Formats: sequence, structure tokens, C-alpha cells
Amino acid sequence: MSAVADPRLPMRDFAHSLPMALLKAREAVMAGFRPDLEAHDLTEQQWRVLRILTEQPGITMGDLAERAALLRPSLSRIVGRLEERALIERAQEERDLRRARLTMTMAGRRLVREIAPRSEQRYRDIEAAYGPDRLAELHRMLDDLVACVDGDTTAGVVDGSISEVPV
Repeated sequence: MSAVADPRLPMRDFAHSLPMALLKAREAVMAGFRPDLEAHDLTEQQWRVLRILTEQPGITMGDLAERAALLRPSLSRIVGRLEERALIERAQEERDLRRARLTMTMAGRRLVREIAPRSEQRYRDIEAAYGPDRLAELHRMLDDLVACVDGDTTAGVVDGSISEVPV
């Protein structure tokens, strides 16, 4: 199969679209996580926020937006909904009242503890099906891809030598 379906069109065929392949992979992976999130009335984005707050309590909105790969306006709505449910709380910084730090409440921690075992089981299922070494390599390759696309000239450097980065 040709990488270009129609030579008159200056683009590769849809089957070789990297964004589409990544989207399909994301959807396949998320299909196993969604039922648990839906059962707890959580969106994928809300779960991302809660997961980050388990690892980094007291994070600022800006840092959270970057880490969760969310636009700030979307994050503001997500945080508002999580606050309404009393799953997180916001505290203004004393030095700069324009900045706030977010933390999880006890209810938020209970919810994460309730969902975490099924989430971890899903990860174990993926690892068993795909293979732990392949999954670790996939994570490394995706990190390298992000770094390359973002212009990080050190992407693919391992112990001072350049590794093959298939981009």
C-alpha cells in the first residue's frame, strides 16, 4: 500500500495519518477506563486532574493545565465542577492573590482510592496483553516523539548517544 493514495494530492493517505493512529490508540486504551469513570460521574479530564493532585498536591492552575494537557479555560470549568462536588479545594497564595493552589479533599482522596484498584487492574491487563517491555518502550517512544515535535534537541539521547527515534 502506498504512503500516498493519490499522487495528485500532496498528502499521505489517511491510513498513514499519525494523529489518527494516536487517536485510535487513545480511544482503544480509554475504552477500558471509561466505565469506571462514568460509574463515578467523572469525565476523563476530571480524573486527570484528580490523578495529578494525588502526586502533586498544592499545584498551581498553570502547572496543572500544562501537566494535564488542558487549556486553562477548560481547566477552570473542570476545577469548578470538582470544587462543587467537594473533591478539591482552592487556596489563594499569600504572596500573590491572583494565584491559587489546588489540593484534594478527603472526599476526593476517598474517590481516588475507590477507583484506583480497577484502574491499576486495567493497566495490568494492558501490560499482560501488550507486554511489559513493549509498553515501557512505547512510553519511551511517545516521550521522544513529544520532545521531537516540541523541538527538544536532546530527544532520543540515551547515555550521550543518539538512539533511533522513529518520527
